[in-house]
Amino acid sequence: MDTVRLTVVDRDGAVSFLGPGHAIKMLTAACSRNPRTVKELLEYAAPYDTDFVASVRAGLAVFDEHNTPENTAAFHAVARTVAPERLPPFRVIDELTRTLSLQPVGVGLVLYNLEARRIVQLVNRYGELLRQDRGRIRRGGEPTRILYSYRLPDEWRILP
Repeated sequence: MDTVRLTVVDRDGAVSFLGPGHAIKMLTAACSRNPRTVKELLEYAAPYDTDFVASVRAGLAVFDEHNTPENTAAFHAVARTVAPERLPPFRVIDELTRTLSLQPVGVGLVLYNLEARRIVQLVNRYGELLRQDRGRIRRGGEPTRILYSYRLPDEWRILP
């Protein structure tokens, strides 16, 4: 699997998680619906790959259960023992999480800034990201014959 780091910024902060390369296009398609929060972005992305979105939500729930901005010891322990390309989803709440959220893995790092309506491909070796495209819906991690399509609104920018 071509793994990529995906970092999403909204008005309340940022989250970062790993995903398969196809998640780059999937999250871009979700952005075409103008999400304002990470929660909305994941909700809009769920029909494209339900299992992936469920794993991100579960990972963030575990992070929230064990960490706070005042006490990040649990995540720091994980970050010391797990390779960056295997880290579970996390919130950006301190300098370590900020650094990790901007560290490419596998095929790259893509940042989705929901407030600024920008998709920044800091590193994208997976494939060209287009303003209008289509992708394949996944079930159980496997591609199906069903396609989805999207078109980003004009106010969204894709940066190299």
